[in-house]
Amino acid sequence: MEVNPPKQEHLLALKVMRLTKPTLFTNIPVTCEEKDLPGDLFNQLMRDDPSTVNGAEILMLGEMLTLPQNFGNIFLGETFSSYISVHNDSNQVVKDILVKADLQTSSQRLNLSASNAAVAELKPDCCIDDVIHHEVKEIGTHILVCAVSYTTQGGEKMYFRKFFKFQVLKPLDVKTKFYNAESDLSSVTDEVFLEAQIQNITTSPMFMEKVSLEPSIMYNVAELNSVNQAGECVTTFGTRTYLQPMDTRQYLYCLKPKKEFAEKAGIIKGVTVIGKLDIVWKTNLGERGRLQTSQLQRMAPGYGDVRLSLEAIPDTVNLEEPFHITCKITNCSSERTMDLVLEMCNTNSIHWCGISGRQLGKLHPSSSLCLALTLLSSVQGLQSISGLRLTDTFLKRTYEYDDIAQVCVVSSAIKVES
Repeated sequence: MEVNPPKQEHLLALKVMRLTKPTLFTNIPVTCEEKDLPGDLFNQLMRDDPSTVNGAEILMLGEMLTLPQNFGNIFLGETFSSYISVHNDSNQVVKDILVKADLQTSSQRLNLSASNAAVAELKPDCCIDDVIHHEVKEIGTHILVCAVSYTTQGGEKMYFRKFFKFQVLKPLDVKTKFYNAESDLSSVTDEVFLEAQIQNITTSPMFMEKVSLEPSIMYNVAELNSVNQAGECVTTFGTRTYLQPMDTRQYLYCLKPKKEFAEKAGIIKGVTVIGKLDIVWKTNLGERGRLQTSQLQRMAPGYGDVRLSLEAIPDTVNLEEPFHITCKITNCSSERTMDLVLEMCNTNSIHWCGISGRQLGKLHPSSSLCLALTLLSSVQGLQSISGLRLTDTFLKRTYEYDDIAQVCVVSSAIKVES
C-alpha cells in the first residue's frame, strides 16, 4: 500500500498586523440615587476608577487609550499601514529569505515592499520586520498578498504566502451644483457659482482641515466661505470645523473666466471644465485623509448664436419717467456674419421709447456692439425688462429676449438716489 509522505511544516512564521492609532477608552457609568440600596457605592467606585476623568466621572469618555481590537474600517483617501514580521520558529539557520508584499485591487497590483533584496540568513528566534504604507485610492475589495521564500540548511527551497482581504469604504458623499450668472455692471461675464455639498458618511467626527477648489486654466476662483470681522478673515463654519457623522456642509465658490477667455465670445460655450475639489480631513487622533474629485464639468448657458446682455441699468427709476439702459449684443458664431434688426415690444408695465424695427447693420463673427435704449414704466414696484426681439435677415431667424433684468419703479414724488 502506498503511503503519502507527511506535509513538511515551514520553518518560518508570518504575522501581519494593521497599524492604527489607539482610541480613547470609553466606559458606561452606573449611577443611582443616594436613597437607593447601594447608596454612594457606585459613585465612589467611579471616582476610584483610574480610567475616568477626575471631576467628570459620569462622562463615558476617559483619559486612557485603548489599542485596536480588530482590523477596523479603512476609508478612501486614508493611508493604510501594516506591520509584517517573519519569525524563525525552528532551531536551524534559514538562508536567502525574501519577503514580498503586494496589494491587489480591482484594477491593479501594487508592490509595497520596502526592499526586494533577499536577507542572507536568519538565525533561530530572530525575525525580519517591515512596515508598509499605501494611500488608498480605490473603493472596494483589497487583498494584501504576503509571500515568503527561503532556503533550508539542506538546500531545499521553500515558499508560502498568505492573503488578507479588507474593504475600502467611501468616507464622504460629495454633490455639486452650478449656478450661471449673467454679465454684471463691471462687465465681468460668465461667472459661475459652485456649491459643493460634503456629507460625512463615516461613524466618527471629522476635522475638515481644507476644502478648496483648484480651477481649470480658463477660470480664477474666489472662495466665499469666510467673512471679514474686525479686519480678520473668519470662516463661516466657526473656529472648530468638525463635521459630525451624517452631517452635511455647503461650500460656495465663485469662478470668473480669465480675461483672455472672457473676451472671446464663443470660447465659454458648451461643456467647460471648471476644476476639481481638494478635500483634506483628520479623524480620531489625527489620522489624515485626502480626496480629490475628478474634473467637474458644467453645461454653459445656451445663448444660441446671438447673446444679449446688460452693461448698464439703474437700480431705481421714477414712475412714468424715461430712463436709459445699455445693452451688449454679441455674435457667438465663429464663422457666420449676421445682419440684425431690432424690434421693441411693449408689455403691460414697460414701454420702449424709440423706433422699433430699425437696422443694426452687420455683425461679424465673435464681435459685439453696444446699444443705448430708452424706456419707461407705467406701474410701480419691481418690474421686469422684457420685449426685445433680434431678427437675423440672412436666415430669417428671430431671437426673443424676455426677463432681461429687473428695475425698481417708485413714485415720482420720491427722490431717486443716483
